Amino acid sequence: MTHPHHGKGLTLGMAAAYRIKVQGCLCESWSDRLSGLSIISNHPADQAPVTILEGRLRDQAELIGVLNNLYELRLPLLFVEFVKTE
Repeated sequence: MTHPHHGKGLTLGMAAAYRIKVQGCLCESWSDRLSGLSIISNHPADQAPVTILEGRLRDQAELIGVLNNLYELRLPLLFVEFVKTE
C-alpha cells in the first residue's frame, strides 16, 4: 500500500498540535490518559458544559487514540482542529 505525500503539508506520521472540543465535562486528571493534552472545562449558563483539549500529538495515530478514548467516555465531538505542525 502506498502512502501519498503531498509536498510540505501534514503527513500521517508528523507531530502536530491539535485543539479538540467536546460536549461534556472532563476533569484535568484525565490528561495523562489523553496523551498529555491540556484540559479546560467550561460551564456556560443555560448551555451544556464544554471541554477543550489542546496540545501536541506525535502523529495522527495518537490523535485517533485520543478520539477513541473520548468516544468511549461518551463525550460528543464538537470539533477537531489542526493548529500547527511541530
